[in-house]
Amino acid sequence: MNQIPPFRRQRSYLSQFTTGQLHLKNPWIAAFFSFSYPGFGHIMLHRYMAGYILILWETFINEKAKVNLGILYTLIGEFEKAKDVLDNRWLILYLAIYMFGIWDSYRTTIDLNKQYVLADREDAPILNIKMGTWDTNFLDKRKPINALIWSTLFPGLGHLYLHHVITGFFIFVYAVAITYLGHIPHAIHASMTGNFAHAKEILDMQWALYFPSIYFFIIYDSYASAIEHNKLCEKEMSKFLRQRYQSKDFIFPL
Repeated sequence: MNQIPPFRRQRSYLSQFTTGQLHLKNPWIAAFFSFSYPGFGHIMLHRYMAGYILILWETFINEKAKVNLGILYTLIGEFEKAKDVLDNRWLILYLAIYMFGIWDSYRTTIDLNKQYVLADREDAPILNIKMGTWDTNFLDKRKPINALIWSTLFPGLGHLYLHHVITGFFIFVYAVAITYLGHIPHAIHASMTGNFAHAKEILDMQWALYFPSIYFFIIYDSYASAIEHNKLCEKEMSKFLRQRYQSKDFIFPL
């Protein structure tokens, strides 16, 4: 006969390569990042597989429909060019997935917040170290400003600092691909030498317009994740001290 475990929910899960955790999030922030780039809202929720699929789909369908170029021409007031460059056959396929990403990240955030509240009330256990033949992951306090600085220097490094190995590597490779296809390093070099006309000429805006969304999300996510990791570490230590060193007769304040 199967025994019912004492805890129905987990507050966190440690693997060799990442740390997944439940914590309170603003559903509007998740929806905003899904609006700016499909998949980012799901990564913020630690739903990595769904996030990776939506990011790769966004890259494929956006390039086929030329959505970024359409946005660029619309912003500078060249509406006829925007209409000409958009491929309506692919654009119709783009809209449904785009709206789903926004709706699903908002809905999931609300549901995960409820799960967190219940897990916290149950005082669910927290694993503090996971060792394996590939890597070792453990809870400790890290400086959010360090995660922010490394993410600012290059996307992915802040997540590697937080031991989000798979996500950090994915973001690192993805950012390299986007910068290469958009000719962003060449444009930066030309701008630094004062050749702004050449920088404007060599930029591929269809790919370069991806980068601002990627860059600012990674900075925010690494900084926020570092803060929540520190809170998780404090909760684990607090529970350990209460169970091992605090008298069972101690009356907790209301």
